[in-house]
Amino acid sequence: MSKPKVGINGFGRIGRLVLRAAVEKDTVDVVAVNDPFINIDYMVC
Repeated sequence: MSKPKVGINGFGRIGRLVLRAAVEKDTVDVVAVNDPFINIDYMVC
């Protein structure tokens, strides 16, 4: 069975926690992060 694909809407405190949990558990595929106010340097760190 394939993993569900999810997108994260916002990359504040909760969005970063969700991404970290998704990467550590490897139970979902994060396919998009939507936050129009974030620059790429902040997202990478």
